[in-house]
Amino acid sequence: MRRLSLLALALLLAACGKGEPITPPNAVLPDGGRFRGEVVDGLLQGKGRIDYPNGSWYEGSFKDGQMEGQGELHHADGTHYVGSFAAGDFGGQGTLTYSEGSRYEGGFKAGLKDGVGKLQIKGGDTYQGEFKADLYHGIGKLQRADGSSFEGSFSKGEPQGFGTTTDENGNQLSGTFKKGKLDGEGTYKSNDGDSYVGTYKNSNFDGKGRYQTADGDTWLGQFSKGSLTGKGQLDRADGSHYEGDFRYWRYHGEGLLKLADGSHYQGHFAHGEYDGIGTLTAADGSVKTGTWKKGALVRDAQGNALPDPLEVGLLEQGKLLDQALAAVPASTPAVELYTLTLAGDGEQSVFLREADYVTTLLRERFGAHGQITLVNHRDHMLDRPLATRENLRRAAKVLAERAGPEDMVFVYLTSHGSRDHQLSLVQPGLELANMPASELAELLLPLKSHYKVVVVSACFSGGFIPQLKDDKTLVMTAARSDRTSFGCSDEADFTYFGRALFAEALSTTDDLERAFEQAKASVAKREQEDDFEPSEPQIWAPKGVLTQWRTFRESQAKRALTASAGNKAASSN
Repeated sequence: MRRLSLLALALLLAACGKGEPITPPNAVLPDGGRFRGEVVDGLLQGKGRIDYPNGSWYEGSFKDGQMEGQGELHHADGTHYVGSFAAGDFGGQGTLTYSEGSRYEGGFKAGLKDGVGKLQIKGGDTYQGEFKADLYHGIGKLQRADGSSFEGSFSKGEPQGFGTTTDENGNQLSGTFKKGKLDGEGTYKSNDGDSYVGTYKNSNFDGKGRYQTADGDTWLGQFSKGSLTGKGQLDRADGSHYEGDFRYWRYHGEGLLKLADGSHYQGHFAHGEYDGIGTLTAADGSVKTGTWKKGALVRDAQGNALPDPLEVGLLEQGKLLDQALAAVPASTPAVELYTLTLAGDGEQSVFLREADYVTTLLRERFGAHGQITLVNHRDHMLDRPLATRENLRRAAKVLAERAGPEDMVFVYLTSHGSRDHQLSLVQPGLELANMPASELAELLLPLKSHYKVVVVSACFSGGFIPQLKDDKTLVMTAARSDRTSFGCSDEADFTYFGRALFAEALSTTDDLERAFEQAKASVAKREQEDDFEPSEPQIWAPKGVLTQWRTFRESQAKRALTASAGNKAASSN
């Protein structure tokens, strides 16, 4: 029975693991701690263990009554330390795991993080480097939970001294930091290739500096609170040059602008436009001097008021549309192509350039018989019929009257688009309402019995398909109904979809479905390279329209062969 009792006691001791031993303590401390180990002259010495009334415990080395050397401390709240102790507290190298899951491994002094170490905050930041008095202090790297980081010198928990900060998008600032902010000389590099070298204040461009875009535009001068404000110059990649006053990156004040076409303007600017007294000298040497307002000359050199271009343009619009509609010829016995192109947003030139390119391509490559182009643009109020709903309605009516039932009609619309599937119609100086998909369908009703191709290049343009599609209407769009499309910048010649479909695909094939698939693949590749969300162009392609398009192209080919044979016969005679 005595042997069985000793065996049971041994098993019970082994089962306790890191729990408090069941053997009687060698001493009970004033704070209630129960000590098991050696006591010499009333002091804890050597290896031992203390268990506290609240459930905390320490096991390790003691010297003269204090924790000293290697040991392990568990607090009742779950905080856990394994490592070296000195004078009764963490001291030397150790690992501290906090109750909520954060973890520090490295040096300690007097119970605080001190020396080189690594702190991992659960679900948050990670810091690796030097500490002092529990704070980041010295050389280290802080990796934040949002993906941003700082690597360099720290003082009392903040970036202080030389270092590099990287935001969550990969943009970098390098230089000397004070209290966490870049202050003094430094550099900036964006994730898309832009850069700045110069003076900073509170991590903003502030003072003399040079900013260069990935496209090659270079800004040089006086910066303030993150923008070029003051004296400076701008050299653009297109060859234009400006020198003078800036405000928030825009020409503002006195300056000289030399444009790439050889013209130049000297005088006063406001918010990036000619505004005030100035002189515009064209490339051919002609001169306009006087008072300008928002880019337009409003008074001559003598101060006399000039006609408002917008008002003059309104007077011209009726005549311009009549001329465009009158120029559309009637159908011939052959299968013909009629086209209608519309550039909707006049605040950006890309839509005008794209619409004009498509008009030219459809005329020169596909032999368009009759064409109408409607354009909104800040510079073409006096010489181009506007892209309005009424003008579109009249154009569709004329095309329906002039085209025969066997003919093809090609309609191309390029502009901005909205999430609720409206096409932007904007002419600076006028208030035009946008055109919903349902209204576009109504405006094209005169062409309902004609075979037609309708292409809409705009954001969210997939939402136009349900309104436009029928057995005689093939519809292509630049995006899904819930996706944006890309490329509509003022300086661009094409949108992504416009370039892919017309400048690339339809310049090499006349098969509409094949052209669309090529364009869709080209757009997807470019968006992937630019790290954009895919726009996913859409198509509705009835067999009847595809068949009639092939008939149209075959008819053209036969006429071309007949004409060629006739020319050869005439030359032989």
